Amino acid sequence: MQIHFKLADNNDIDTLLQFIQKLYEVDGSIAFNAVVARQALIKLLSDELMGRIWLIQDLNYSIGYVILTFSYSLEYGGKDAFIDELYIDKDYQRQGIGKQTIKFLEEVCISLNVRALHLEVEKENTSAQSFYHQVGFVDHDRYLMTKYIN
Repeated sequence: MQIHFKLADNNDIDTLLQFIQKLYEVDGSIAFNAVVARQALIKLLSDELMGRIWLIQDLNYSIGYVILTFSYSLEYGGKDAFIDELYIDKDYQRQGIGKQTIKFLEEVCISLNVRALHLEVEKENTSAQSFYHQVGFVDHDRYLMTKYIN
């Protein structure tokens, strides 16, 4: 299946919110808050230096989305990026769309001089881990730790 990526804009927020809610339901560990998600989307869509959002589409039908955010790391020698969220509707999974999406993100990163691409995956989600290993991601002997700042 050949898909394409539509750079999201403010007109896509409602579609994105529907996908985000589905992702969080599948994940089971993230509480969906439409107000918080909408505000975060608006902020991200308004500043390309923070990141980008794309709808994943089959023809003109949206089947998922991916969010790429940017930072800077001395360890990686410059700009790095994080796949913040990636969701593909279950009816479209296991058809090569994930691989096409990762290839697309790699090309975006090359064009933007990004030196490293990161992601996180739940420890229990072994099928996602297997997929990410297949497309070139490696584990580090580190844990992602988070402290929420309010």
